[in-house]
Amino acid sequence: MNKFGPLSSVLADVNVANGLPNEHYVDPALFEEEKRSVLFANWSGIGFGKDVPEAGDAKPVYFLGMPILLVRDRTGEIGVFQNTCRHRGMILVEKPQKIRGAIRCPYHSWCYGLNGELRTTPHVGGPGQNTHEDIDMDKLGLIRIRSFIWRDVIFVNIDGNAPEFTEVHAELMERWGEFEQPIHHGGETSSFKLEVATNWKLAVENYCESYHLPWVHPGLNSYSRLEDHYNIEKRGHYSGQGTLVYRQLTDEDGQKFPDFEGLSEQWNEGAEYVAVYPNVLLGVQRDHCFAIVLEPKSWGNTVEHIELYYAKPEKETPEHDGLRASNAQLWKTVFEEDVFVVEGMQKGRHGALFDGGRFSPAMDGPTHNFHHWVATQIENGRNA
Repeated sequence: MNKFGPLSSVLADVNVANGLPNEHYVDPALFEEEKRSVLFANWSGIGFGKDVPEAGDAKPVYFLGMPILLVRDRTGEIGVFQNTCRHRGMILVEKPQKIRGAIRCPYHSWCYGLNGELRTTPHVGGPGQNTHEDIDMDKLGLIRIRSFIWRDVIFVNIDGNAPEFTEVHAELMERWGEFEQPIHHGGETSSFKLEVATNWKLAVENYCESYHLPWVHPGLNSYSRLEDHYNIEKRGHYSGQGTLVYRQLTDEDGQKFPDFEGLSEQWNEGAEYVAVYPNVLLGVQRDHCFAIVLEPKSWGNTVEHIELYYAKPEKETPEHDGLRASNAQLWKTVFEEDVFVVEGMQKGRHGALFDGGRFSPAMDGPTHNFHHWVATQIENGRNA
């Protein structure tokens, strides 16, 4: 029997539900359980396609301690593999690099193609004998991890058992169908990260709702008021918020970013910000978008990897370099304003008498939706 209590109070309707109990934020054993049942069992974000832009580019990442390798092959496809040699378990690639020939293990020089296939096994049958009848090279390629790329985010399903990404997120992909067109990273100034002393879930919870805007983001709230926002909720899949008063950034000459093509009128002043469960936060506006991958480092520490994208490539629009830098700084300021909140909630979860909290039925629906989803994943794992 699981030592942690049932989650029935979390799975109740929003008007009577409690939030997830304290141990889901401060207990290492619960963190390990969520790692398996929530993060490894679903489509989690681990990186961005822009980090391996050309054939041969390889980037190692760690996801909850698991070594993973992102590789763009000769066909332009991105493969995701366990960054572990099939021979003796050596780490293959330690730092981002361009692979000119093959992925070579530094231990015994077993070599793999960019597609993960095992290519050579030097001296495996004895000195000068590079094959052995008991070594089936066709079965010893790198372990490929199930992956899907959407809005440049590389999603993975570690345990391999989740439904297809396009099935899980069909409704959101349809909702944002107008944005299904090329997006271009804004360059060096459009990439930043925040190291935050909080559980990863609190970053999702905060992002989901607009309730905190008047007090935490007074600058943003000065024109995008609480009453200009609406809740977005899809039980079991995603939640977030939208605004009806998105205002484009302009430079001193009145220049704006080019819009994405073919957008309907709803996006003239509309924008939406959605948490794609479990750990990816996305935002779309008429002239740019962003993606945030939350990297859980431990039960109380998270790295937020933030990337900004535009309708036109950076190299083709040098006249917008200053505008891109200003836009990145504006978003960085907004996201930094949230740090004291998510860190403060993390500290608050050490209050032994806290019962998980209550939700405003009017304002906290998106956050309750996320709690409900997490609790469902955990219960599914316990009942498996």
